[in-house]
Amino acid sequence: MPHTTPLVGTVVAGLVVAFVMGALAHRLRISPVAGYLFAGVLVGPFTPGIVADSALANELAELGVILLMFGVGLHFSVKDLLSVKNIAVPGAVLQIAIATAMGAGLAAWLGWSMAGGLIFGLALSVASTVVLLRALQVGNLIDTERGRIAVGWLIVEDLAMVLVLVLLPALAGLANGRAQSGVELAWTIGLTLAKVGGFIALMLIVGKRVIPAALHWAAHTGSRELFRLAVLAIALGVAFGAAYVFDVSFALGAFFAGMVMGEKQLSRRAAEETLPLRDAFAVLFFVSVGMLFDPSVVVENAGAVLATVLIVIVGKSLAAVAIVRLFGHPTPTALAVAASLAQIGEFSFMLAALGVQLKVLPEEGRDLILAGAIFSIFLNPLIFRWLAGRHSLVKSVAAAERERREAGAIPKPGERLVLIGYGRVGRLVTEGMTGNLSNLVVVEERPDLVQRAREKGHEVVAGNASSEDILDEAGVRDATRLMIAIPEGFEAGVIAQRARQLNPAIQILARAHSDEEVDHLTRIGADHVVMGEREIARRLLELLRSTNLRPQPETA
Repeated sequence: MPHTTPLVGTVVAGLVVAFVMGALAHRLRISPVAGYLFAGVLVGPFTPGIVADSALANELAELGVILLMFGVGLHFSVKDLLSVKNIAVPGAVLQIAIATAMGAGLAAWLGWSMAGGLIFGLALSVASTVVLLRALQVGNLIDTERGRIAVGWLIVEDLAMVLVLVLLPALAGLANGRAQSGVELAWTIGLTLAKVGGFIALMLIVGKRVIPAALHWAAHTGSRELFRLAVLAIALGVAFGAAYVFDVSFALGAFFAGMVMGEKQLSRRAAEETLPLRDAFAVLFFVSVGMLFDPSVVVENAGAVLATVLIVIVGKSLAAVAIVRLFGHPTPTALAVAASLAQIGEFSFMLAALGVQLKVLPEEGRDLILAGAIFSIFLNPLIFRWLAGRHSLVKSVAAAERERREAGAIPKPGERLVLIGYGRVGRLVTEGMTGNLSNLVVVEERPDLVQRAREKGHEVVAGNASSEDILDEAGVRDATRLMIAIPEGFEAGVIAQRARQLNPAIQILARAHSDEEVDHLTRIGADHVVMGEREIARRLLELLRSTNLRPQPETA
């Protein structure tokens, strides 16, 4: 048996080099995504050294897209989708039209055909699923109105691109003189719309009953392995079936599979089961993008590359801001949506490949699309942080908090208690607290627990507490005590360390599950660490002594 195969070699090379480059990017205080992209360039065919199989990498990346969209669907209900239809549908259509016009204009300047310019513009108009969701996750915006609008916008773009990919061969025939009759063209369009509509109807009517029932059955077997397998089988099976039977994209199929399951109690557990695979394959997506990039394109076509990148980052962003503001949404929402969409990805590559295959788009166009993708994905985290992060969203939250403090709506400095995590331990802590709980602020990431805490009347900050912005929003700078009730001891260490930097005088209480976690948290700066097993043993010994149930000496 050979020690290496193309599949194993691609996975190993991609993940190992991505880890090294991601760690270096983190060390340099830039987004790890930049490191993953550079890792792809290093293992790609255009640089010396290790060369991974780019075709295999692209197929592996599709698994990441499927699992990522499945996870988003778990948190995105039909109600959420319908709530943003008035902005997502017209907004996405308008933005696609504007970006396509800009791309076609650049293509005309370069001397390409009108059909080639149309494909080029369409490829620049659609955003990457993985990049958009990663940006929203980092900014803790997926469960906000901004996040719902951006995801709904993306779904409309995906549906539009599915239609374009199906119609493109017929339109290419017209462009190349192989004309179709109007009846044939109308039939093609009608059949495509019927397939997409049939898939959505099937998922909302049949899938909404069958999928949760299957998952519920797997959970009741008591086998964690079988439940995990059921989740993966549903996500991958529905995505593949949607593509094979209905000609719908993998991403869209997985999204609807997650969405019909999202309103059930098991959805959170399903999301947790797919999280490790999602992260690993999402990394492979960025590596696969980097592998497609030929650095020589930047030197040979510098002006065209710059124009392409400006259309994607500046042109699309300005169009999105104008559209969102036109529909009456506030500036922070417009900036968040614009920053999320200021990149291109999966569908762009598919359009480029099909356009070249049909001899409508010149190979130069494909190279420019790849260059635009690599630079826009590289720059997107920085743009998001500036445009929709600290620059507008977090500052507006901080300003709102200062206004509430001045109005006396929240506790004054020196009286605040911050609780990290509203799981089983966090809820027990709040239930055991006596007196006025108005000085308590809960920080929780899970949407269902956020809702539960708010129903109990607690002030809640939704987000990941390892972010300094979230800790700042929760008022850690002014707090007297920080209680970390999450079960992940080493993540708790990061929270404790950053809280101590924001407020050196704060008293930190944390929980742990092992001696190593206790030592780690103590070394980081926690004042008191409670280890669950020790407390259980202590309580059992107290009960043993109080009831005089002492071991009897052995008799001969």
